[in-house]
Amino acid sequence: MLTPEPILLPVVALVLWSLVMQVWMLASRIPAMNAAQLDPQAGVRTAELAGKLPGKVQWKADNYNHLMEQPTLFYAMALALAVAGSGTELNLWLAWIYTGSRVVHSLIQATVNRVPLRFSVFVIGTLALAVMAVNGAMQLL
Repeated sequence: MLTPEPILLPVVALVLWSLVMQVWMLASRIPAMNAAQLDPQAGVRTAELAGKLPGKVQWKADNYNHLMEQPTLFYAMALALAVAGSGTELNLWLAWIYTGSRVVHSLIQATVNRVPLRFSVFVIGTLALAVMAVNGAMQLL
């Protein structure tokens, strides 16, 4: 049996976190839509619900969408590093920093949604991802 690359653990953790956010989104959105007597078709696009639901409900959906955006680059980079056998040491720490930053970003956005604070956490994660990408490029070239 192959020993899995350590960098796959933060990948799995971020996938699990994304599922937690999806459940949180649904648990807040469905009751809010029912309370507002909105038909499910009222939200064909997430943006269409923005003016129809309270911000605290919409924040969770916005965050879930964010977890489907930049993290796709993280997944690709982490998997590339794992395949290359470079998913340890610095890259592993960077992967955990990225994953942690996404969790913190989610908690900020889903609860208080303070943009400057959220942006600061986003920048930390983005820098970790950028260093992972540079490391990957240097190791593969």
